[in-house]
Amino acid sequence: MTARTTSAWPSTRASMDAKDALAPLLHKAPAARAQASSPGIRMAQVVASHSDDRHDVLPAGERRPLPCRRAASCLLVPAPGDTVLVAGPDDDTLCLIAVITQADSRQATLAVDGELTLASRRGGVALRGAGALELQSDAAIGIRAPEWNLSAERAQCKVSQLDYQGAEVRFSVLVSRFVGRACEAVLDRLQLLTRSSFRVVEETEQVRAGHIDMQSATTLRLHAKNTLVTSTEIVKVDAEQIHMG
Repeated sequence: MTARTTSAWPSTRASMDAKDALAPLLHKAPAARAQASSPGIRMAQVVASHSDDRHDVLPAGERRPLPCRRAASCLLVPAPGDTVLVAGPDDDTLCLIAVITQADSRQATLAVDGELTLASRRGGVALRGAGALELQSDAAIGIRAPEWNLSAERAQCKVSQLDYQGAEVRFSVLVSRFVGRACEAVLDRLQLLTRSSFRVVEETEQVRAGHIDMQSATTLRLHAKNTLVTSTEIVKVDAEQIHMG
């Protein structure tokens, strides 16, 4: 009995020594696997921007920049120096999911690759800016609404060609000025009511009408260097006094 107990003790001691030697390796293995697994969500800083969707970021605790792509949910375009959140299964497939702090908060750009629609199902949509508000398109700008209201202290409109179609137009202005090289109007009826009218024609004025009726309450004066009054049938001059010469 004593001999058997003595011979078993060295075998047990050797097994314990082997486990003690492997203990550091067994503790390091999970750490290595954890490092190779998903890094989760981390803070990072943008160090370079190659386009709106491709950037180089430096995660916290890293020494070398890593490439990442801007996620579709992150509409704000990052810029170098911004603090962002990145996430991904590994360092080679990181995605920039949010911009936390901008290095320059005076300007921001929202960009998408495809069609963009801003919609409110039950309310309105308002665009407000302390500075200038600019609408720019490489194709066209369309406005469709049952009612359109425009209020401004001053407006400037520069259009190469304008086509307007409508049922009725009303202008209520104090002073109106038109400057152009040619003016053409095709109307069924023209009605003009004014207190005073003054017109200057430098060259030729021609009127073609089926019937002309001119009436003056006090005086009608025709004066020219040469005056011709002709008629194919009748010329009638009727007054209480007629002075000729």
